[in-house]
Amino acid sequence: MINIRPVPNLRNKFSEIEEEITTTNSPIILTNSEYETMSIGLSSSLIDSVERRLDEADKYADECKVRHSNDDIFKRVRKRINGKSKILRREQEETMTLPE
Repeated sequence: MINIRPVPNLRNKFSEIEEEITTTNSPIILTNSEYETMSIGLSSSLIDSVERRLDEADKYADECKVRHSNDDIFKRVRKRINGKSKILRREQEETMTLPE
């Protein structure tokens, strides 16, 4: 998780920040405004979610013996996208047609 602190902490709690950086080996982001803190915090939660999913995928790939080529993967994705677009078009046509 990303650690975010206000800039005055650098002056007031320098030794604490230094210790935290060296013990956790992770960065601390210092910001001036609440807006920056909120946007960075939101980005952090999105990034954490993506990283968690990628870790799950890596673990699954390590355990799974089946391997797929890029062509196979993209064919499957295109097929799903085209299938969904056909369904969406059909739904749009149905909503546009008025019952008699």
